Amino acid sequence: MAHPKRKTSKTRRAKRRTHKKLDIPSISICPHCKQTKPPHQVCPHCGYYKGKKYREIKEKKPKK
Repeated sequence: MAHPKRKTSKTRRAKRRTHKKLDIPSISICPHCKQTKPPHQVCPHCGYYKGKKYREIKEKKPKK
């Protein structure tokens, strides 16, 4: 197997890894309930998308 002739420097290694990072997920606000939600998806809080109700959301019962 081939072996590297020179040690890869820290700078060269860092330049190669600059694109390997996590992006912050984008967040939009639901116009119906004003809660945060992922863009282009049905709101998990109220079930509306583009002014239409697509999903029934069950109320969470408080634990006793």
